[in-house]
Amino acid sequence: MAADYAVVGVFLVVGLLFVVVNVDIVSRLLRPSDPQPEKLAPYECGEDPIGGPWIRVHIRYYLYALVYVIFAVETIYLYPWAIVFRKLGLFAFVEMMLFIAILLVGFAYAWRKGALEWA
Repeated sequence: MAADYAVVGVFLVVGLLFVVVNVDIVSRLLRPSDPQPEKLAPYECGEDPIGGPWIRVHIRYYLYALVYVIFAVETIYLYPWAIVFRKLGLFAFVEMMLFIAILLVGFAYAWRKGALEWA
């Protein structure tokens, strides 16, 4: 029984060594290395960068993105339902109305908490 686990352990060690050798050692030997100041500068669409690369971004922009992603993912579920709407019957219609009501409650909550304010 212990020999079976030893075989799995040997495979894990060999697999990890294979990854480390390929990713680290072989890539260092094969990649070109010619660092120049232009290559090391941050790229901004061909324009010279103004200021440092580390700027503070207000947390509200992340909240906007999060609210957008939540509602975008939720509305993806409406498309398959709309395609087979006539086959599903009244139960599916009520279920989808409940789903949309939950979305609206989430939207109202985000609106009430001020997560949608741009100022």
